[in-house]
Amino acid sequence: MLRLFNIQNGTIKEQSLPEIDLSQIVAQASWVDAHDPSDEEREELQAFLHTELPESEDVEEIEWSARYFMDTTGLHVRSLFLSLSEGRHDTATVAFILQDKRLITLREGSLADFRLLRMRIRRGQMVVDSPQELMVIMFEQKVENLADALEDIHRKLEDVSYLVLEDANADLENAIDRLAKLEDSNGKIRLCLMDTQRSISFLQRHLRNFPELQETSREIMRDVDTLMSHTTFLFDKINFLMDSTQGFINIEQNKIIKIFSIAAVVFLPPTLIASIYGMNFQYMPELQLALGYPGALILMLIAGIAPYWVFKLKGWL
Repeated sequence: MLRLFNIQNGTIKEQSLPEIDLSQIVAQASWVDAHDPSDEEREELQAFLHTELPESEDVEEIEWSARYFMDTTGLHVRSLFLSLSEGRHDTATVAFILQDKRLITLREGSLADFRLLRMRIRRGQMVVDSPQELMVIMFEQKVENLADALEDIHRKLEDVSYLVLEDANADLENAIDRLAKLEDSNGKIRLCLMDTQRSISFLQRHLRNFPELQETSREIMRDVDTLMSHTTFLFDKINFLMDSTQGFINIEQNKIIKIFSIAAVVFLPPTLIASIYGMNFQYMPELQLALGYPGALILMLIAGIAPYWVFKLKGWL
């Protein structure tokens, strides 16, 4: 669907879509947000822009020349945004086309950044003078949302930390699963931050005539650098907790193996004695003794208790 916005007197407002003559209102729009556009809407935009809109596979290209370039249509930036799907973080690419009097965004899927932006617009909380400023504000809000996501990961990591290091009855396998999800989310956020660095760097080179936006861009870059350091800290903590969890699991497994080893040592001498007296030889002196059977049982009992007593004496148990 298409959403159209106009900048009027420093504020941005959403425009209602007419049933006819869509091209005229598109021409007047300061921001055209194409969210999962239909074939008809893509044709309308392509006819208006006199160029082909990028397809999904084109938007996902990772080469610098395919993600950041300038042509007769305008300034093209394709940037990664964080999305949430079925409780897991993922990334989605948004294609920006920045013109002198218009910003066009092409995206698939629902993104929290754009929902928050529309909410701020409806509440009149967006002070914008140009499409260029609007685009920079989008990246500024993107970085703020990534910071919130990192704070959420840090809170969840504190819960897992208590589970692993302090809870004696913790389910360590569940802790590993939670740590793996947090590591994946942290990696996706770091990827979005790295992409934002490249996007802002590209914009700075092409917005030299906007000194205020240059200063805002530098502030965004400083925030990104700080958040990059925070993601490194989170990676280190996740790796520490992962190693600790695996270590505790190994300790539990070693305890189980230790029990089996002790049981094997304790039962080995009695088994040896029972095996000897289970031999089918004709001449075995002990077979003629009246107390041979109880004597063999006592000998087996002593042979079993002796290794256990030795282990206990040496502090191995």
